Amino acid sequence: MDLFPGFRQRWPPAALAAVGAALVALACTALPAHRTAPPAARPTGASAPVTVMGNQGPEAGALQALALAKLKAEGRAALLQHHLDVLAAQGEVDLYRGNSARLLVDGPETFAAMKAAIGAARHRVLLESYIVEDRGVASEFADLLVRKASQGVSVALMYDSVGSFGTDRAFFDRLRAGGVAVCAFNPVNPLERPGSWGLLQRNHRKMLAVDNDVAFTGGINLSNVYAEGSLGSAHASRPGVPPPSEGWRDTQIELRGPVVTAMAVVFRESWVGQDCDGTLPPGTPATRALAGQRVVKLVAGDPRQGVNPTYTSLLAAIEAARRSVHLTMAYFAPGPDMVEALCNAARRGVEVVLVLPGRSDVALVLYAARSYYAQLLEAGVQIHEMRHSVMHAKTAVVDGVYSTVGSSNLDWRSIVGNREIDVIVLGDDFGQELEDLFSRDLDIAVPIAPAQWQERGVGQRLLETFGRLVEPLL
Repeated sequence: MDLFPGFRQRWPPAALAAVGAALVALACTALPAHRTAPPAARPTGASAPVTVMGNQGPEAGALQALALAKLKAEGRAALLQHHLDVLAAQGEVDLYRGNSARLLVDGPETFAAMKAAIGAARHRVLLESYIVEDRGVASEFADLLVRKASQGVSVALMYDSVGSFGTDRAFFDRLRAGGVAVCAFNPVNPLERPGSWGLLQRNHRKMLAVDNDVAFTGGINLSNVYAEGSLGSAHASRPGVPPPSEGWRDTQIELRGPVVTAMAVVFRESWVGQDCDGTLPPGTPATRALAGQRVVKLVAGDPRQGVNPTYTSLLAAIEAARRSVHLTMAYFAPGPDMVEALCNAARRGVEVVLVLPGRSDVALVLYAARSYYAQLLEAGVQIHEMRHSVMHAKTAVVDGVYSTVGSSNLDWRSIVGNREIDVIVLGDDFGQELEDLFSRDLDIAVPIAPAQWQERGVGQRLLETFGRLVEPLL
């Protein structure tokens, strides 16, 4: 994740170098070390003490049992119970039943679904994005938000002041003038909203909640890099090398059901915690109390509360994996615990496959990721790079029953420095959908051969070493 994307648009290289040097010193004292505590001991065969939630809170015991029984009936019941036990070993587990979950691939499909949801809003729109640009796609969303506000819908937008540093303030002023409540997370200027400042703690979440009916999360910002798709032309060109694409490859998830209310609560907590102007109205009952069969766990990471729980949960799932670990990751610079977990899984016969970027908007992050390749390849981890477009998705599927989609990368900032939001979707049905998408990406990615990788030059190796050193600032 590029911590300061807008700075590059406005500041000359010499100024950037000076700021970078200052931030190196600041980062050494401002953020915790990139380390996680050893996971708790795993239970052996015990039923997971989970709480299944509905629209009205915890469900009765019979409904909880029925929801989990339906989930196991999808297939791989023993693996599902195994991963429920692993989740329970980490502490309290709240699962939301009765949801639908739909994968959205790339910007055009995602933006169409999000615009349709906003257009149908009756009471409330809550929108959160790390990057909000002032042109193209973001301008289209701005027009729609102002129109809904003029219709009496309560509309609130939270953006990250560093992620959106290059966006003209006039863009946000126009939204405010149109009746949209707008709030910058941890403003760059400490005098803008005293009490809400922390340069290295950023809000990397991407989330939209409309009424209590539908919500979205994933890796997609309100940015023109998503104006085009990435997969269409690439898949149409097979067999052979896909042509370069300007559209970024990313994944979003559309959710309906009780988890939507929970996501709105997370937004409200951020809004109130940042002392943002404007009062958010309470949610109204959802159009449909239960929207489907998906069972979902919402994970909201906040650096004030320690290591991102998405990271610790995924780490535990990989350590407990029995069949497969399939990851697509935009920025891959994990701690030694995650690298060890991936290597150990591969050594014990688990199929561990990573689809990582072969192109990136931040070259040093690319080299930081590659600095781990030799160790991973030696252990039997399969690595593939997507080179026809920028890979920006953050997804994982473990044993076909534990799936994650959200904003968290496997990098230092997502683990200990950013607010993030992700969902864990349990069950074989959704797991198969995410596996199918993973296979599509794998088809057009380039495999990294271990023997070839050992022959890379000294210059490449030096860049990898440097990339790993400076990755926390990127």
